[in-house]
Amino acid sequence: MEKSPDAFRTISEVAEELDLPQHVLRFWETRFTQIKPMKRGGGRRYYRPQDVELIKGIRHMLYDQGYTIKGVQKLLRENGNQFLVAIGNGDLAAVEAIAQRKQTEAVELTPASQPRPGEEEQLVGQPKAKPSRRFFGLGKADDDGPVQADGGRLSRDNRALLQEALFDLLECKRLLDQVR
Repeated sequence: MEKSPDAFRTISEVAEELDLPQHVLRFWETRFTQIKPMKRGGGRRYYRPQDVELIKGIRHMLYDQGYTIKGVQKLLRENGNQFLVAIGNGDLAAVEAIAQRKQTEAVELTPASQPRPGEEEQLVGQPKAKPSRRFFGLGKADDDGPVQADGGRLSRDNRALLQEALFDLLECKRLLDQVR
C-alpha cells in the first residue's frame, strides 16, 4: 500500500527513497538546523514532506554538485530553504526566480543599509590591487609593511588580496574534498 504524498515518513523510508544511510540523515540534522523531523516516543523520527524535499536538495548539492557542508549551509543562509527544495526537484524556473529576486533585493539597497562614510564595506569579487613586492614583505623597511601604521589594520588593497587568496584556498579545499 502506497502512502499519501502528504504523509509523514520514517527515517528508514526517507533513507530508502533518497538512497542514503540512516546515520547520514541523523548527522545532517546536526549540521542543518532547517531539517527538523518530528520525534515521537522512543526517539522515532517522522519526516514531513517539506523535510524530505529539503533533504533531497541538500543531497543533490553535496553528492551531485560537489559542495561541502559549509557551502550548502551558506546557500541555505543566503537563499533560503525554497531554493534548495527547487534544486532538489529540478525546478530550474523556481531557482532562476529566487536568484532574480535576490539580485533585485541586492540592487535595491535602502539608504539605511548602505555603508555610512567611514564604515568598512565587505570586499567581494576581484581584488582592487595587484600583488606587490611590498605586500609579500620583499624590499620593505621594518616599519613599512602590509599593516598600516595607524591602528595596526590592513589597508583596503591588502585586505582585498587576502580575501582573494582565501577564496582560492577554499576552492582548492572544495576540489580536494570532492576527490576524496
